[in-house]
Order: sequence, then C-alpha cells, then structure tokens
Amino acid sequence: MSGRGEPARSGTRAAPAGPPPAVTTPSAPAVPEEIVRARAYLLRCVEPPNRHLIGLVERHGPVEAADRVRRGAVPEELLDAVTARRGSDLVDADLDAAAAAGARLLVPEDPQWPCWPFAAFATAKRADLAPPVALWARGPGDVSALADRSVTIVGSRAATRYGVHTAVEFASALARCGVTVFSGAAFGIDAAAHRGALAVGAPTVAVLACGPDRAYPASHTGLIERIAATGLVLTEYPPGTLPGRLRFLVRNRLLAALGAGCLVVEAGARSGTRRTAGDSTALGRPVMAVPGPVTSGLSVGCHELVRSRQAELVGRPEDVLEIVGRLGLDLAVPPAGERRPTDGLGPHAQAVHDALPARAAWPPSRIAEASGVDPDAVRAALTELEARGLAEYHQGLWQRPARRSGP
Repeated sequence: MSGRGEPARSGTRAAPAGPPPAVTTPSAPAVPEEIVRARAYLLRCVEPPNRHLIGLVERHGPVEAADRVRRGAVPEELLDAVTARRGSDLVDADLDAAAAAGARLLVPEDPQWPCWPFAAFATAKRADLAPPVALWARGPGDVSALADRSVTIVGSRAATRYGVHTAVEFASALARCGVTVFSGAAFGIDAAAHRGALAVGAPTVAVLACGPDRAYPASHTGLIERIAATGLVLTEYPPGTLPGRLRFLVRNRLLAALGAGCLVVEAGARSGTRRTAGDSTALGRPVMAVPGPVTSGLSVGCHELVRSRQAELVGRPEDVLEIVGRLGLDLAVPPAGERRPTDGLGPHAQAVHDALPARAAWPPSRIAEASGVDPDAVRAALTELEARGLAEYHQGLWQRPARRSGP
C-alpha cells in the first residue's frame, strides 16, 4: 500500500475519513497585484508546460521574470517560446474576462496553492512535467485542501454502460469517505466520476484544457456549472483559449499531480487515459485499474496496465481507499465470501460429512469404513454434525438431512 508519491509524502497526512471534505469561500486576495498581473502575463505568453520559464520565475521572481520576457532578455532556450506572444499584453482583458466568468487567478504565492501535490514536478525526470505558472480557478473550493485526500478518476470517452456504472459507484463511495474526486469533465468516465461525487453532495474538481470562460464539451455546460457551484474548476489556459488535442495531453499532468492516485476505469489499447496513467507513474503516484470483460476493447488498456505491472488491480472502492488513504487506517476488509454450512468443520468431521449417504442411512461402522476415520472419531463427528443440522439419526442409523423445498 502506498500514499502520495511526491517526495517525503505518504498517506499519513490525509484527513480522517468521514463526511465529504469541506470547501471554503476564498478570502480577499492577499497576494500583491503586481504578482498576479505578472503571472497572468506569463500564462498568456508561453504555451505550457515550459521548464525554462519556471526556472526563470524561480530565479528572479514573477515580476522581474515577466519584465525580462517582455524585453526578450531571457536565455536562448526560452526566447523561441516567448517570441510569438511576448509583445501582446492582454492582462487586463484576461482578468476582466475571468472575473465576468466568476473565475480568479490562483498563484503559487496564494495560501490555497497546492504546494505539496505540485512538489512532485521538481523531481520528475521528464521535461514535459513542469508545474503551472498559475491556475485560473472557478468555484468556492480550496484546491490545496481538496487535493490532500483525493483520487483522479479517468477513462474512455466512449465508455460502456459497465464503465459508467463503475465510475459512478467508485466515485460516490470514495466521496462518502471524504476523498475528493478529480477528473477532466469529458464525456464518458470523467462525467460519470463527477456525477457520482455530486450525487452524494460532495465537492469535485474538474481540470479543463480550455479557458475558464468556456465549457468543453459544450453539452457539459450544466455539469461544469454544478461542479463550480460546490467544488472547483481549474485550468492553466487564459480566457478565450480553445481546447486542442495537445492541450488535453498537457492538462493530464495536472490531473496526475493533484490526485493522490490515478484510477483508470476503462481505456482502449491507444488512449489518452494511459497518458495520464504514465504521468501519474512519473510523478510517483500509484496507478489503479478496474478490470473489465476480456471481450471489451475498452478494457484492453486497463488489463495491459495491470499485466505490465504499471497498475494495481482494484475491484472495490475499498481497494482504492487502501492505496490512496492513510497508512494503517484505511485497510480494506477482505470481501465476504459465500458462507457454507460446512465452514469451520475439522478434517474428521468434514470426511464423515462427505461419507454420509443422502438417500440411505448407515451405521457408524459403515461410515467409518467409507470415510477412513477411526470409529471413535466418527461418533464424535456425528454428534457435531447433528448439532449443526448436517446429520440426522434414525434408529441407530445416520444420514444427511433430507432437502426441503419451499421458501
């Protein structure tokens, strides 16, 4: 069992199980306006992710970094990335458009910034796994608190009824235990996961690949509004930004980082979902996969993740909670199997029961011969079986109880 995979982190920091995690209305901004404006400019001028830009901000701070980008006074490896947009300053327009959509700019200097989840980017060995410069956020949720006990649920857009049902059941059960569900608000598994959390009154978080003033897909406008009403909608793309295939792949790294683990419900052999799973592994997050019918092409990706040992097989929400939950406290109880009347019998009693005739009655001596059990042990076993209702005595002979029909 493992907890979060970022450096020095485990599930031991998670909040106690119980009701869905609380969300709080953001307090008045405590971050200086010049920092917010600088990061809004940097979000617009460089397509994410860009480790060189992050390095520039870390060395000089966001205000000076923004000034250097405007002047083109940046290292050569960053200059090519900023040349096309550095002359366009749309900060006022972006902030106004975001405010009109009910969104705000969440920056690393804000207390609600998810510092701990995003710390995993610092040790990731892939260049494309860089943290965001800032995030546009819509909704009352505190992403730092919501991400503390969380799971990312992803899967196929063309989900089957089995996949949708499974995603809803897992999401609602986890949400009842105080685990925040993160997903991408897409068709199929994403939408089912969000709806499962919303159905039990829990906040859920959607991470989009478009601007905060847009809903994608458009048919999920109502769903995204419901998410924003009680949870959070996040994106690193400025207002007006249209979604694109590459932006979905870029977005996936945020889903991977913000969840304590990644649960794949359905995925084809070639699927963007597996990209999220790969990002999760690279960021040290445990990956889990739900098995499906071997005849379903939408379960091939899940089965391959398990077969290649990139994911743990999970069949119940309790299995997920054990993996992403608190060490030693969220252990899954083994599933209860079917109870049989003969459960708990010792070897002699079991052998005697097997030897009992169903349509005849035998003396103990013949039962001893048939079972190979010592006659004295046979008598003791018959007494135990009779007490359990597994043997009947008739005039010195023993047999199995007659089967009775009816309710």
